[in-house]
Amino acid sequence: MRVGFIAIARPTFDTRFAAEFANAGFAAVEAAGLEAFGTSDLAMSESDVDTMAIAWIDRPIDALVVLQATFADSTLVAAAAATTEAPVVLWGAPEPRTGGRLRRNSLCGINLAAFRLAADGRDYRYVYADPSGPQLGGRLATALTSPLERAGSLPIDEAPAGSGMIAERLSSARIGVVGRRPDGFEPCGYDAEQTLRDTGVRIEQIALDELFDVARAIDSDVIATVTADLEARMDLNGLGRDPIEPSVRLHAGLRQICREKEWSAVATRCWPECFTEFGGAACSAQGLLTTLGVPAQCEADAYGAITALMLQWATGSVAFTADLVDIDFDTDTAVVWHCGLAPFDMAAPGVRPTGTVHSNRQLPLVSEFALAGGQVTVSRLSQSRGRTRLAIGLGQMVEAPRPFSGTAGTLRFSRPARQVLDTIISEGLEHHYGLAYGDGTDQLRSAAAELGLEVVEL
Repeated sequence: MRVGFIAIARPTFDTRFAAEFANAGFAAVEAAGLEAFGTSDLAMSESDVDTMAIAWIDRPIDALVVLQATFADSTLVAAAAATTEAPVVLWGAPEPRTGGRLRRNSLCGINLAAFRLAADGRDYRYVYADPSGPQLGGRLATALTSPLERAGSLPIDEAPAGSGMIAERLSSARIGVVGRRPDGFEPCGYDAEQTLRDTGVRIEQIALDELFDVARAIDSDVIATVTADLEARMDLNGLGRDPIEPSVRLHAGLRQICREKEWSAVATRCWPECFTEFGGAACSAQGLLTTLGVPAQCEADAYGAITALMLQWATGSVAFTADLVDIDFDTDTAVVWHCGLAPFDMAAPGVRPTGTVHSNRQLPLVSEFALAGGQVTVSRLSQSRGRTRLAIGLGQMVEAPRPFSGTAGTLRFSRPARQVLDTIISEGLEHHYGLAYGDGTDQLRSAAAELGLEVVEL
């Protein structure tokens, strides 16, 4: 069998670690007896992809293996897929849960890529395995020879009597979006008119510069009050007031805008401009806003904000929208993570959130703690495959050490983790999943029925 091979990465991640993964992956493909065209060199731009595609673009290949050496947005995968009509095999792998930096985040990368390829109508498959693992050969062979079996969704249920609480509240909700989604993050996009038709939610967008202007103008007394609140809620770990002021101002600015515009939730473009133009991370700024009852999401993810709002109403507790970054099939556990976005209320008992710098950008203020143990509802208002649906699942957050830096938790879904991952990838679901403590599944199913949405079982 003849395959193209390309390893993609983003330079803000650990590229040395990525190169090791890429070398091992290419060697594993050759060891499996495949005729591989390409190299283990890292492609970190579309021009890199074009250069590397020369190895297979004029040859008949049976599949294109795209190894996600680190997380990367969908543009590199789309560029690679455009070089062939052959099926695309997305390859990610677990990484050690060291409590330190998330060095690769390849699972989130193949999740984001699957959304894009599903939307484009491409034939794609996936492998989630370490290149040196004993099961790689079988999983790679299956991906190369067998189309991905769709998990599908449940038909629309009849709405039970008195089920319209969430749907009714959505019809009067306004969601704010600050700035535009990052390139290659299609799941964070939205069509305001379609959203209004499907959910009743009104989305209002403002420019990121408007937030920056409001934040810069916040009175110093307000900044002092917010800083004191942060100091009471978390250990700033030696970070002085001056370094964290940009994040404090971002929080105060977001809070003021949400109050004035009567936004129920907000989604903000958080990088790179919050770092490069304003000088601070938006993570803790948004986490503190969520703690105050206004769900705040990163990457301008409007549907993530709506999801968090629905979860908050369904469970009566705050909601956190996270990446799914690791799965261990042996322990049947997954890791949900984000840089430092989780609301303080989700910290494990006796754990005081710690302030730190962003792992990729090295600027404050980011929260760091392990999520508390307990039952959680997992959900996503999804636009995957061009249809508005509601993904719903239940799980147990396991009491365990923080798996990676930032805000992260170890989760055991109520269904086997492999089935959950098969569903996510085959349905091309978004890379952000909302979760809240408590069982709100019945309320969410009722909302789906009231809104006329199919349900995807997680």
